[in-house]
Amino acid sequence: MTAPRKIIIDTDPGQDDAAAIMLAFGSPAELELLGITTVAGNVPLTLTSRNARIICELCDRRDVRVFAGADKPVARKLVTAEHVHGKTGLDGPTLDEPVMPLQTQHAVDFIIDTLRSEAAGTVTLCTLGPLTNVALAFQKAPDIIPRVAELVMMGGGFFEGGNITPAAEFNIYVDPEAAEVIFGSGVPIVMMPLDVTHRLLASKDRLRRMAAIGTAPAKAMVEMLEFFERFDVEKYGSDGGPLHDPTVVAYLLKPELFQGRHCNVEIETKSELTVGMTVVDWWHVTSRKRNATVMRFVDADGFFDLLIERFARI
Repeated sequence: MTAPRKIIIDTDPGQDDAAAIMLAFGSPAELELLGITTVAGNVPLTLTSRNARIICELCDRRDVRVFAGADKPVARKLVTAEHVHGKTGLDGPTLDEPVMPLQTQHAVDFIIDTLRSEAAGTVTLCTLGPLTNVALAFQKAPDIIPRVAELVMMGGGFFEGGNITPAAEFNIYVDPEAAEVIFGSGVPIVMMPLDVTHRLLASKDRLRRMAAIGTAPAKAMVEMLEFFERFDVEKYGSDGGPLHDPTVVAYLLKPELFQGRHCNVEIETKSELTVGMTVVDWWHVTSRKRNATVMRFVDADGFFDLLIERFARI
């Protein structure tokens, strides 16, 4: 039996971030969660740090260490998404305030120390929000870059366009300079864009199956997703909102659910019209170096079967 894959989850919870964290909690045989690092994004840092600990306690995982990171992007003012996630970021259920402490170490230093102390090529970075923490770690300690096994991220879009502007997906838009650092770093990247996540709709039938698990974490997740999806249902006219961030963890568990292509991806940082755009050379029409595996297709039924099965283990 192979040892569990070591991961760090870098996140800005967010209801769909919570679903990704829960998917990892339900998969201890495959994934060893070394720590959760939080970043400002969907809501400010104080709330993302609070929310990560709430999810840990909800799932009875007080052993997981949570480290607070960057409270603003590398070079811009923070843009948040309370209009989607609610004022707390986890609106929907009634949730107790966390009692487990935040770690005193800064998230950037935890990322650096962990990559230096673990064997090279054994730690995967799972980024669910803006890429600020990881970019700052790479800039502060470039020696860690070749030690990263892989960076699997939710972010960007190409064929689907954007969700915060016509051109940009939220995670990249919040800190495009950080994304530019990551995509220029040479680290192996797997990118889960809106092209994938918009195919993963939390339909009423799928939420019913989740609710039937009957546990407190599953019940809270259903209530979170019912709140979270109201914005996207209104925007897209779909049966359920798209579930973005769990794609990162699902890929680590069942990569065969996804199909994509190794491409060049560049980040737009200058244009007022398209800032935050992920410019994907899907058809290889340039000679730019291919720097990311960009996913485009997903087995939606297989994804939700995995999600529901693993939620039931918590």
